[in-house]
This record gives sequence, C-alpha cells and structure tokens, in this order.
Amino acid sequence: MRLASAIMASVIALAACTPGLPAPPPPPLPGASGGGGGILPDWRASITSHDRDRLNRVDAAWSLALQQARRQEGSGDLASTGRLIDPDAALSDVAPPPGDYRCRTVKLGSQGGEDGLGYVVYGWFACRIEDSPNGLKFIKLTGSQRPAGLLFPESDRRMVFLGSMALASEPPANSYGQRPERDMVAVLERIEPRRWRLVIPWPQYESNLDILDLVPA
Repeated sequence: MRLASAIMASVIALAACTPGLPAPPPPPLPGASGGGGGILPDWRASITSHDRDRLNRVDAAWSLALQQARRQEGSGDLASTGRLIDPDAALSDVAPPPGDYRCRTVKLGSQGGEDGLGYVVYGWFACRIEDSPNGLKFIKLTGSQRPAGLLFPESDRRMVFLGSMALASEPPANSYGQRPERDMVAVLERIEPRRWRLVIPWPQYESNLDILDLVPA
C-alpha cells in the first residue's frame, strides 16, 4: 500500500511538470466575485485613455468646481447637501448593498467659466444597484440623463465606475467604450452609514464635477 501511494505521488508530480499539460486556473481575486459568480475584470484593462486622464485629475476637478460653486450664483440649496460636497468625506466599507435607491445629481462648477452657474442641485430620482455576473451594476432608472455601468473594487474606500449615458427615451445604456461622447468614469464613495456618492470628474457637458447622491429607497 505504501509503495502504491509513493508511485501515485510520483506520477502526479511528474504530470505537473510535464510540458504541454494545462496549468490549473488561478484562484479568484479577493473581493472580485460578482453576485452571479463571475470574476470581475480589472477596470484598468477596460478604461479608455481619455477617462483614465479624467480619473487621474479628480482632485483638480474638486478644487476648481468648489471654487466656482462658492463664488458664482447657483440653483438649489447647496448648503443642504452636507458631507456630499466634502472632498475628504469617504469612509471605509464602500461596497453598497444591492437594492433600490433614491438619487439626485449635484453639478459643481461651470465649463462656461464665470458666465455659467456655479452649482445646480436637482431633485430626487430612482436608481438601483444590482448584482450581475460581472459584479455590482449601477443604473439610474428615471430622468432625462440616465447613467448605467459597473462598479469595480479598488480599495476599502473607493470603487471605480465605468459606464455610459442614456438620454431622453433611449434604452438603458450598456456600451462603455463604444460611444466616447457617452462614456462616463466616476469614483464611488460611502460618506455616511447609509449614504454613498458617485463623483464624476470633468463630465462631458455643463459642469466640472458631477456628484450623484445615493441613499436607500
């Protein structure tokens, strides 16, 4: 029995070293498994060069947008947003639970310079976070501008959102990288026990920083 076990161990070791035999698949990355059991790809392999540049300059977007918001006229009650417009508000345990959310957009700064509104605070709409085979997916369900896309784990305080924008009566967006004028990149952060924000630096239109406020419905 001992001899048979030794022979079997030798055969297994030899097979592992034999060229041409397929290597076993690597283990899943920690925290990279989506609700459907798939392995979430690294966002760095999917992001476009333009969006990578926007993401790298998120601190500059915060700085310029807040300066404009403080000195230019705006629309809505910006003071009521609280921690939402604090660049340093991010907390740990960022991943939001799937479910229905209320969401509103706050636009900061103006691409038109001093002639534009310094901020705009919009009303509440319906959003959702879903489990998908590729991980968590964010969808804005109502309104004339409806982003949708995947949330990629990056750290305990930050997820990266890659998505695209649907306008008016168009179907939900799901084509990141195919229509550059609709592509979106954002950072998801948790800022209160049950409050999150999507920070969108250098959006395509109007403002210099968009923030999507998210609270469970």
